[in-house]
Amino acid sequence: MGLLVFVRNLLLALCLFLVLGFLYYSAWKLHFLQWEDSKYDRLGFLLKLDSKLPAELATKYANFSEGTCKPGYASALMTAIFPRFSKPAPMFLDDSFRKWARIREFVPPFGIKGQDNLIKAILSVTKEYRLTPALDSLSCRRCIIMGNGGVLANKSLGPRIDDYDIVVRLNSAPVKGFEKDVGSKTTLRITYPEGAMQRPEQYERDSLFVLAGFKWQDFKWLKYIVHKERVSWTHNIQREKEFLQKLVKARVITDLTSGI
Repeated sequence: MGLLVFVRNLLLALCLFLVLGFLYYSAWKLHFLQWEDSKYDRLGFLLKLDSKLPAELATKYANFSEGTCKPGYASALMTAIFPRFSKPAPMFLDDSFRKWARIREFVPPFGIKGQDNLIKAILSVTKEYRLTPALDSLSCRRCIIMGNGGVLANKSLGPRIDDYDIVVRLNSAPVKGFEKDVGSKTTLRITYPEGAMQRPEQYERDSLFVLAGFKWQDFKWLKYIVHKERVSWTHNIQREKEFLQKLVKARVITDLTSGI
């Protein structure tokens, strides 16, 4: 009997030792992985951003003069400073969105995880939109993103803005009456619920309305709009601002007015 008790206690001690050893190893492994990933911040950006191009990009685009369109440049630079970046789907979602597995792995704003039913309901009553054939035929498109801040006033940037192939405006940024400073062209108007214009007649007739889904409530908002229902929402302005600041710092985009 005494021998059985001794063996039992020995086995219990051995099991406890193995459990403690496993926990210690797991803690060390997690710490090691965290240390390995420390060069990235919580959003997945490189912690040390600078204006220098990676060597392979510098060589590839060395012969392009300032201001010329550089095919694939923005995507390549974005991938260099934000490894999570990818182009796993077309610009605009259509009925084939379910086959784009990559964007279904991440929650908004990086993907559409958990939004399948909402997107299906939206697409069931909306048309399929694309850029114009003329823009689609271009091998390289120069784009500019316009904000709606007062810093644009009296800058006379209108002609320079209209010179771009694609002019993207955000939320309720006004155009009429401000053409001298903000230009007159609008290709895309990207918005989320809180910043959207409230009356259909305020939107340019020759532009495309694009929803920027930062959170699941945004998809629900659009679904309610097309079905003529009501919904409330919230969003995180600071997180969105941090994201844009990182793109400016890495020279993926240019802030012409230093307003971000």
